Amino acid sequence: MRFSRFLLCGIILFLFFVITGCSSSTRTRMMVDSMDPLMANMNAAVNKHTDVELVKAALPAALLQLDGFIEASPDNTRLLVKAAEGYNGYSFIFVEDKSPERAMKLYYRAFQYASRALKQKQKFAEAFDGSRDEFKASLDVFDKEDVPALFWTASSWLSWVGLNVDDPEIFLALPKIKAMLYRSIELDESYKYGMAHTVLGALYATRPVAHGGKPEKAKGEFDRAFEISQRKLLLFHLMYARYYTYQIQDRELFVSTLQEAIDAPDDLLPAMGFANAAAKRKAKSLLNDVDNIF
Repeated sequence: MRFSRFLLCGIILFLFFVITGCSSSTRTRMMVDSMDPLMANMNAAVNKHTDVELVKAALPAALLQLDGFIEASPDNTRLLVKAAEGYNGYSFIFVEDKSPERAMKLYYRAFQYASRALKQKQKFAEAFDGSRDEFKASLDVFDKEDVPALFWTASSWLSWVGLNVDDPEIFLALPKIKAMLYRSIELDESYKYGMAHTVLGALYATRPVAHGGKPEKAKGEFDRAFEISQRKLLLFHLMYARYYTYQIQDRELFVSTLQEAIDAPDDLLPAMGFANAAAKRKAKSLLNDVDNIF
């Protein structure tokens, strides 16, 4: 039945192009835009997959395909956000630990895609390179449907910043990143099971207390993410151990948090099977390195 519907849609689109005489570029863009529902289904299928190596092998081709789709339809916000999410996730899970320099480039690409979606709002585009106050005020143009673009812009920007600690401009970026995360939470804190809270928690836990770190705020953000997700998204355990437990130098909490993720059932959150499987693998790697971390 579903195949029949897709076939019917294809016939209708073909007749439309023939009758209207659309240009080649217009036809291509319209065909790409019409694929949004199918791509959403494909994305959901990948998220459910628990074979990390299979997904690792498939993702580069999928990302390049998204690049091509965006070339055909450069203002498609859904494509821009999906590409940002894809490049960000691929870099975090498979690249950052082995090649920070390459990860930095991938994070920046993710940031460019997501921010391009946001800059379709003129007020935000004009304020993007302005002062902190101008930037923060421009965020009021966004509503709940903009939360994915807000989150992936902020998250990818922060990941890029984290690999460019010697660049003095990062201190200008951090307040803007934080403002986007708070706006995302204000509009829909449940997006990705509360992931914006986790990113904020990592941001507050990145530096030691003696150098401006805020462990109380970090813990509050992580606790809220655990509450929203019901502790079912294991990436949050990974981030909590990696940043917060290290910040407060609690080796026992570090070990127990990672062990909780490792021991979790494989079907804990089927909709995020890939993320949980990847988190389990990274948790094992971190746990094996505990003596070098503490």
